[in-house]
Amino acid sequence: MPSSLYFSRVDRSLLSKCPTLARIVHAQLVKVGLIPNTYWGNRCLQLYFKSGAVIDAFRLFDDILDKNTITWNICLKGLLRNGYINHALDVFDEMPERDVVSFNTMISGLGSCGLMENAIRIHLEMQRCMIGPTEFTFSILASLVSCVRHGEQIHGNVICSGLSLSNLVVWNSLMDMYRRLGVIDYALSVFSIMEDRDVISWNSLISCCSDYGKKEVALDLFCLMREMGNQPDAYTVSTVLSVCSGLRDLCKGKKAIALCIKMGFLSNTIVSGAAIDMFSKCNRLEDSVKLFRELEKWDSVLCNSLVGSYSWHGFGEDALRLFILAMRQSVRPDKFTFSSVLSSMNVVMLDQGAQVHSLAIKLGFEQDTAVATSLMEMYFKTGLVDSAMGMFATTDEKDLFFWNTVIMGLARNNLAAESLAIFHQLLIDRALKPDRVTLMGVLVACCYAGFVNEGIQIFSSIGKTYGVNPCNEHYACIIELLCRAGMINEAIDIAKKMPFEPSSHIWEPIICASLDLGYTRLAETVADIMLGSEPESSFPYRVLIKLYEMTWRWENSVRIRYAMNKHNLKCAQGSSKIGIKSSVYIFEDDQLQIHGGYDTCATLELLSWDSDDQKLHWSEEHFY
Repeated sequence: MPSSLYFSRVDRSLLSKCPTLARIVHAQLVKVGLIPNTYWGNRCLQLYFKSGAVIDAFRLFDDILDKNTITWNICLKGLLRNGYINHALDVFDEMPERDVVSFNTMISGLGSCGLMENAIRIHLEMQRCMIGPTEFTFSILASLVSCVRHGEQIHGNVICSGLSLSNLVVWNSLMDMYRRLGVIDYALSVFSIMEDRDVISWNSLISCCSDYGKKEVALDLFCLMREMGNQPDAYTVSTVLSVCSGLRDLCKGKKAIALCIKMGFLSNTIVSGAAIDMFSKCNRLEDSVKLFRELEKWDSVLCNSLVGSYSWHGFGEDALRLFILAMRQSVRPDKFTFSSVLSSMNVVMLDQGAQVHSLAIKLGFEQDTAVATSLMEMYFKTGLVDSAMGMFATTDEKDLFFWNTVIMGLARNNLAAESLAIFHQLLIDRALKPDRVTLMGVLVACCYAGFVNEGIQIFSSIGKTYGVNPCNEHYACIIELLCRAGMINEAIDIAKKMPFEPSSHIWEPIICASLDLGYTRLAETVADIMLGSEPESSFPYRVLIKLYEMTWRWENSVRIRYAMNKHNLKCAQGSSKIGIKSSVYIFEDDQLQIHGGYDTCATLELLSWDSDDQKLHWSEEHFY
């Protein structure tokens, strides 16, 4: 006959996966008479809930005669884990006695289901029942908070509870809470009063500064962390590498990688992926590729990093090749892989993009918002607006980035009215608030279509209505709109009233409009301003050369050309691409590039047959 020791040795991980085995164990416990024992009844009850057999668990719960608080807590946890929220609330109300575990279980379960208000209500009831919260209570509440006001209340409760400043669990939870809420000052204040700090404390503060634009401060904190004798972990150095990527600081990034090698963190795929991304963002793609090749084992994180690097540099063909090679190496693509590959597709890679789209559907990623956004972006870039709008109609969950992609895509395809209609649809929805990218897309639509009144109205309401501070791109767009409409004086007034120094994007449309209207003196004045503020731009040099040659001021033209050569500036060259089978060929201005040699020119000879049956005779020496 099995004993209680036998049941204690049963593989619970196996039993928790199968309700049938749980019933067998229950039957054996009944057979040997152990069910009346509260301990074994609780263990069997826990087993039923883990296996998802909620009905069997209810029956067993009724059979346990001597229920203690642990029995009720197991029932609460099991119901919440299996999604029976209302039943859990009923059980909680019926409990003859509640302890701190009961309240913590309810707060955690309700919060994980998104019922934050209910979780706070349970916490208030806990206070009315004079049950003191534990560190676990505060850490749960801190992880659930979604607004600063609630966070401040929890912070105040922690202080009033008298918890020690050396309690790392609670104070780290508060720091992470303020990091999520974006309140850097509060996170710093919590960090400053802590008596003890561990690597989690430092990671939270460094991440907080990194996430909200204080990247230099994040690097200073990392240095201070090491000076105070705290050893970083893999998460710390990956965050630092991401900071260096954002700052485009190759020197500090190399130092961080050297530390990774010294501490043995480079084998961690998160760290090595961050290192690949850092090299890429610092315009050292060759080092990203070299590091990737030196790593022994591939996984989705590493492949995503290099695919994203290729995409960021505009090498769509290389991103697609790596994508295919990774699948041949049995590396299953995820939503980030698809998003990066699709974002790298250019206008001559439509066939490959359609194949990637089919694969995304096959693997079940088409409904993912990030993948759907990248698919829309690809179709907009290739001019297939109907396909892009089909993605818009069939995607259920739309985030702000998704809406921004639609608005900007329609604008760049000269569908300004449709773009503005989508913008108004976003405003009606009210679930999301337009940001600076949204408003930029609307202004681009107005600019391309010449909607002057609509553009001026939206630009003037950016700050008051939408709470967005207009940046250089917004000013450049409204100025270009006014210049296209011939309202050059109004454009100059806006440029003069800008709260920051105008960039070349501001002055270029004004110069172009001045030349079109014959205002050569104004164009010369603005070009001189650009030379003083942005001497590395070739545009003002080219404008002045054209002006001086038009007015026969040859000495000034020679002087500007000399200055241009001195700064090693070249005129921008145009280029075009053509896709032939699986290859993409780039043709640049002033470059003779014959693909196919004599056969290509033989075809041109046939196409050049004139009406008198006279042929242009081509020979191979034309091409060598």
